[in-house]
Amino acid sequence: MTSKLAKYIFIILVPFFSFAQKIDNMSSFRDIKNDSYFRFNYDNDFFSSTDQYYTQGYSFELVSPFLKKNPVNTIFILPKGNIRKFGLSLEHIGFTPTSILSDDILYGDRPFAAAIMLKGFSISTDTIHKSRLISSLNIGIIGPGAFGGDTQTAIHRWTENPKPLGWQHQIKNDVVLNYELSYEKQLFQLGEIFSLQSNSTARLGTLFTNASVGMNASLGIINAPFDTKKEKFTCYIYAQPLVNAIGYDATLQGGLFNRESPYTIDGNDIERLTAQVNFGAVVKFGNLYFEYSRVKITREFESGKPAKWGGFKIGLKL
Repeated sequence: MTSKLAKYIFIILVPFFSFAQKIDNMSSFRDIKNDSYFRFNYDNDFFSSTDQYYTQGYSFELVSPFLKKNPVNTIFILPKGNIRKFGLSLEHIGFTPTSILSDDILYGDRPFAAAIMLKGFSISTDTIHKSRLISSLNIGIIGPGAFGGDTQTAIHRWTENPKPLGWQHQIKNDVVLNYELSYEKQLFQLGEIFSLQSNSTARLGTLFTNASVGMNASLGIINAPFDTKKEKFTCYIYAQPLVNAIGYDATLQGGLFNRESPYTIDGNDIERLTAQVNFGAVVKFGNLYFEYSRVKITREFESGKPAKWGGFKIGLKL
């Protein structure tokens, strides 16, 4: 088998063996070419007609030159000569079992869990070698202090859906402290029509400890984030398959320090290799950014099921 044929087979097969984190605003196909912008992200399994597992997530993201003075940047890797952006985001994620209509613990199902985090991050782009390095640090809390149950109850009340039961059994309060490094490299670009990138990520901390590799591709009217051209109207679809090896997941196993959660998934039942594919569409014009996304993921624990959700993002250059 030639190396070229092996590469083609890998590209074909990798979408079926992939994984990514729940909220990701920093992949190249989500790039906004401006020193300052604000973006809102909202995920919900409602978009896939389900109500289980990763049930909701949202984030408020700000990128601005004044965030260059953020003290947390001192622990980031900032290659010299790269174009740099600095940002701050507030993220919230929530998880439920397959049913929210029981007050009892559903053994063998996913635990209730919620986390809220403040994330500082940097994006360093190398326009010569067509690559980017992202560093980030999450600080927050997992547990009732993240008000996941209150949030879901309010949404169900507004939408006239049944009140969710069982949040009293959620993962207990514990600290979230997570460091992440992500590297992306352009492999191929065909004019302003198609681009293909490889990407790898390592996460270490009390919420998620894992490592992933994969690719992302964009097709349509694109404007590559690895150059300094002025951004114009863009409209494209994307796909992002990744492969992930799981070390620790506090939303399933409970916090590292507080071991008093009433129900968790045993480490022996965690799926150490998981699969996920993200796909969607992006439109950018003027100062605006719009995206609709869908996600499919394989089971994350032995007695679990595959899951799916959707979401949207709205951004504004400042």
